[in-house]
Amino acid sequence: MIRHTNRTTYAFAALVLLMIGFLCPLLAQETAASGPEATISWQEAIRNGGWIMYVLGFLSILAVAFIIYFFVVLRGSQVAPDRLQRDLRESIEDDKVEQARKLCEDRPCPLSAVALSAMDYMRDVGEADPALLKDVMEGEGARQSEAIQGQTQYLMDIAVVAPMIGLLGTVLGMLRAFGSIALDFAKAKPVLLANGVSMALVTTAFGLLVGIPAMMFYSYFRRQSSKMVSELESASTDLLTALLSRRSQ
Repeated sequence: MIRHTNRTTYAFAALVLLMIGFLCPLLAQETAASGPEATISWQEAIRNGGWIMYVLGFLSILAVAFIIYFFVVLRGSQVAPDRLQRDLRESIEDDKVEQARKLCEDRPCPLSAVALSAMDYMRDVGEADPALLKDVMEGEGARQSEAIQGQTQYLMDIAVVAPMIGLLGTVLGMLRAFGSIALDFAKAKPVLLANGVSMALVTTAFGLLVGIPAMMFYSYFRRQSSKMVSELESASTDLLTALLSRRSQ
């Protein structure tokens, strides 16, 4: 299961990189279509885009950081480790609750949080009601599920905000371009008009270059987080069964 998930992860990352690698030469070809003098370097793009480019650069770094982080944390071994699940079940069936508690404390993860909430409830009330025990575990499971799925929303925010910031650059660039001819068309300088249009086009393009990959990775991690939540629910149900079996003995 884990090996299959890793293959899927690597295949998706490779697909995104191939798409980016395919699109970048196309963009460069379009830029150079009117001749060698029409090419633009990264330094010129940043200079033409103004302060908007620094904001987009920060968002791109933030998106990459989130992507790397999600590749690390959204794995079965980080949410509901198989070994921890097996050891917890064996400890509970052997009536070694303190050992099970220590396993959870030594291996913090969403499954450990759910198990600790159940064991804390049983320790506090003594004779645990099965329905209340289930509610306690479901409540903690819901909080952990929200933490797992909610964090991927940051990528969605970047995917939405980056093109909007690029659009802001477009508006500012158009204002700069046509502001030069607003008062006196005869005194308008073509250089000022060109700089304004360049700012508009560059910021729009870079906003989309940040937003599109962020949206693609968000879609992937959203599905991955849903899979992790399902695994957590399955492991929690298995734990609940072990706890109720111990209580009935």
